[in-house]
Amino acid sequence: MNRKNTLALNQIIQQDYPNIAGIIILKNNTIIHENYFNQYRESDTIHIASITKSIISILIGIAIDKGYIKNTDQPVLDFFPKYQVKKREKTIQNVTIKHLLTMTAPFKYRSEPYTKVYSSEDWTKSVLDLLGGKKLSRAFKYTTIGLQVLSGILTNATGKSVRDFASDNVFTPLGIKTPNNLRIRNKKEYFSFLKETNVNGWVIDPKGIHTAGWGLTLSTRDLAKIGQLYLNHGTWNTTQIISARWIKESTKKHSQLNDIGYGYLWWIIDNKENYCFSAIGDGGNILYIDRAKQAIVVITSEFMPRAKDRIALIKKHIIPTIL
Repeated sequence: MNRKNTLALNQIIQQDYPNIAGIIILKNNTIIHENYFNQYRESDTIHIASITKSIISILIGIAIDKGYIKNTDQPVLDFFPKYQVKKREKTIQNVTIKHLLTMTAPFKYRSEPYTKVYSSEDWTKSVLDLLGGKKLSRAFKYTTIGLQVLSGILTNATGKSVRDFASDNVFTPLGIKTPNNLRIRNKKEYFSFLKETNVNGWVIDPKGIHTAGWGLTLSTRDLAKIGQLYLNHGTWNTTQIISARWIKESTKKHSQLNDIGYGYLWWIIDNKENYCFSAIGDGGNILYIDRAKQAIVVITSEFMPRAKDRIALIKKHIIPTIL
């Protein structure tokens, strides 16, 4: 990447995207641009927000590869044999893992009751109590708290915490430092987690179950490794970390929000050929993968409400001039 393009991109970021912490651009498995802002460094970790969802998708795929889970059509309640379904509540019995992965699971609320779930002693059970309703419509309904059920499934299926399962099967093989367990007990600690520089951890509930929809911290370089893993069909240094079959299946369109496709907790940017897909987190965090160009763009960001669209930044200022 030449100096002129570097200076131009840095200027755009500083003017229009002031909360960006780090950016990495890779082409053919080689870093062609890397820069950090707002006093962040390459080793600093940051809350990646809803990119956590895509990490959970990877872990579900590995659990299926290893036989802990049969397939995505397995009913959710298979993993919670002690859970007592309420009388007249039949819909939940038909909810599968695939419904959760594709954001088509039904929930008995209009807006997500964060306070109710996160003030409870068992976040997974609280979400199970909200799962179901009148019918299984398969309509797209984006959820963050609802994915807590997937962490419960992974924990019960593998016999390990989500963090330990991720450490054994993704983090350690890729050379990613495993984050600490982190409890957030009040609003002050929550906002500190969102805004502190180099915050470390993976949020757990009072039962020790890790969050699935948010709450994981990784560095910009860590996310670049995840991108390389997916661009290389699940292989890392000749080792097959996750099956190419899962990568193909999880990054094709299964559901849709307006004109954007959705896979298994991945956003499908190119609906026609499935060339481009992304993990996207609140505040402007993104892992963007372009199969056709063999390119990856990673942007990590400090928390900021209604952050400017990173897809627009990538499509307008990175792909045409750099990739």
